[in-house]
Amino acid sequence: MSQYRWLLFDADGTLFDYDQAEAAALANTFREFDFQYRPEYAPVYREINGQIWRDFERGLIDQISLRTGRFVMLFKALELDADPERFSRKYLENLSMGTYLIDGAEEVLRILRSDFGLAIITNGLKDVQRPRFARSTIGEYFDVLVISEEVGAAKPDPAIFDVAFELIGQPPRKDVLMIGDSLTSDIAGGLGYGIDSCWFNPSHLEPVPDLDVQYEISDLRQLLNILYPNPLK
Repeated sequence: MSQYRWLLFDADGTLFDYDQAEAAALANTFREFDFQYRPEYAPVYREINGQIWRDFERGLIDQISLRTGRFVMLFKALELDADPERFSRKYLENLSMGTYLIDGAEEVLRILRSDFGLAIITNGLKDVQRPRFARSTIGEYFDVLVISEEVGAAKPDPAIFDVAFELIGQPPRKDVLMIGDSLTSDIAGGLGYGIDSCWFNPSHLEPVPDLDVQYEISDLRQLLNILYPNPLK
């Protein structure tokens, strides 16, 4: 059996297919506001949203600014006249409906649940993540759900890991593994907190030289080969 007893999972991009949920939510919200939606809007939004979240991770903006700021920037880029606050509320409601899973997620969690404590540690927004997990087929597998907006800290800040460790009973750090797709939040956060980390890298991105990642996988099923002495077939 693995040395680990607790597994901390990121949510979006690791278990949930965030890109699919984002595209569907954006298209649906545009239609509900009687705007014509064009496929080329998606990459514009994705670039803006990515920058906004990076600013949030670095502590440059708060989550209130994140919620509406990305749509202020989007409407400016697209030359559209809309209320960013109203649009944001509807978008988040639609996003919370997006329970699309990364390939292998449910299969792997079903196996792991018997042998490990499972927790979510996410920088997502509470009115997206809690409804999404409630609707999802994987919500039942998790003992703990830590959401940055609720605890006032976001990965890679050690404070969010402090909350998670309190909720899972303060296990030795050597007994905990962080699994996530973001080098800057999940992996940097886990390593900075002194816990081993597994980088989920389905796009085969280049690693960052100064991050000494213990494990790297491109398919969630490969996690089983790490956690069990004899790979499961």
